[in-house]
Amino acid sequence: MAFWAAATGRTSPSKVVPVLNPNQKQFLQDEIRYREKMNILARTDAGNLTDYYVRKQETIDDPELLDKHDSFYHTTKSLLVLFQIMGVMPIHRSPPKTNLPRTGYSWTSKQVMWACVVFAIQTTLVVLVLRERVNKFVTNSDKRFDEAIYNVIFISLLFTNFLLPVASWRHGPQVAIFKNMWTNYQLKFLKVTGTPIVFPNLYPLTWGLCIFSWVLSIVINLSQYFLQPDFELWYTLAYYPIIAMLNCFCSLWYINCNAFGTASRALSDSLQTTLKGDKPAQKLTEYRHLWVDLSHMMQQLGRAYSNMYGMYCLVVFFTTIVATYGSFSEIIDHGATYKEVGLFVIVLYCMTLLYIICNEAHYASQSVGLDFQTKLLNVNLTAVDSATQKEVEMFLVAIAKNPPIMNLDGYANINRELITSNISFMATYLVVLLQFKITEQRAVRSQQALAAL
Repeated sequence: MAFWAAATGRTSPSKVVPVLNPNQKQFLQDEIRYREKMNILARTDAGNLTDYYVRKQETIDDPELLDKHDSFYHTTKSLLVLFQIMGVMPIHRSPPKTNLPRTGYSWTSKQVMWACVVFAIQTTLVVLVLRERVNKFVTNSDKRFDEAIYNVIFISLLFTNFLLPVASWRHGPQVAIFKNMWTNYQLKFLKVTGTPIVFPNLYPLTWGLCIFSWVLSIVINLSQYFLQPDFELWYTLAYYPIIAMLNCFCSLWYINCNAFGTASRALSDSLQTTLKGDKPAQKLTEYRHLWVDLSHMMQQLGRAYSNMYGMYCLVVFFTTIVATYGSFSEIIDHGATYKEVGLFVIVLYCMTLLYIICNEAHYASQSVGLDFQTKLLNVNLTAVDSATQKEVEMFLVAIAKNPPIMNLDGYANINRELITSNISFMATYLVVLLQFKITEQRAVRSQQALAAL
């Protein structure tokens, strides 16, 4: 190519610089440092080799040691056991054996068998209640519109029970991978930083959320029993676990996001302490690996629970639209009553759950991503050696190439934008539905005026 360019009088084309991903760049940097290290060792004066750090080989950790330092599992065990009792996520804790993951999932385990039994009993109750509600909804055509809206909402909630095996059990292996990532990460963090990750107040918080989820479910169902004349007491047996499951999903997301923020702050504090030391390049490399693992765990969270929280968002979206339209429609027709207040309470409840999930995901992503990136950008590179400068640059590249985003397996990103997009969609649908309602009212009034003449 150069000879052809010289013969034709043209300039030789410049070399194309390849674009490397963080893993390729890490491998290339390690290879370069390894050659530099070998060249120095070949000399008579080896000098200081701390600037030429080569990544350590992965080792298999002792399962007893993993259990000892698995603070996240021990503090959140109550919610895991509750999910097992409810048959929502039948994962299990494996015996402490070498080369065996600490958390596992098997279709032949006793946890799955118990989940099948619970699902069969719950499905029987759901089918009985569903048949009664559908019959009353079809046969009683003279009911008020707000009562029909209540029936639509509570009938739609019953269908979430049938989605449980597909939305939850099928992703059991991915949930087990996420739990094992947390187990391995905590021991690795201890080895690198010398201090464990401490989750303050997470143990009582998890217990409190478990109890609150069921108490809130009981309160909601009993309130419907007293407010709705056709809502019989035995109907609540089918709705108790469904509403509690929705509350527990929100609690689970809150706990995981809280744990990500705690781990990120602990890593950031250790990073700040290390940067104040002498030649921190070796530690920065290990911190970079810890950060990438933390970012991958956040991505795995969305992948493991994608179907469950996808179903969750759909239920919230549908219920909010139906309840809001029903309340406004009844206010237009008959004025405000206590039943419309009940519909607004349902809307507030659904939007509160969605806000908690999106807001906590936003804070977790910001803590792991933007806050960490800001602290690295504030490092004075002129005051550190060349190896540390390279590590800081590679750290920033790793953050840019591995953004800590909670994505539901490609369906949607969980952040604050999801709240605004849902509100805009719901507003659009409500405007269209209310236009139909107002047009229908005008037609009825015109017919009444003609009949009066």
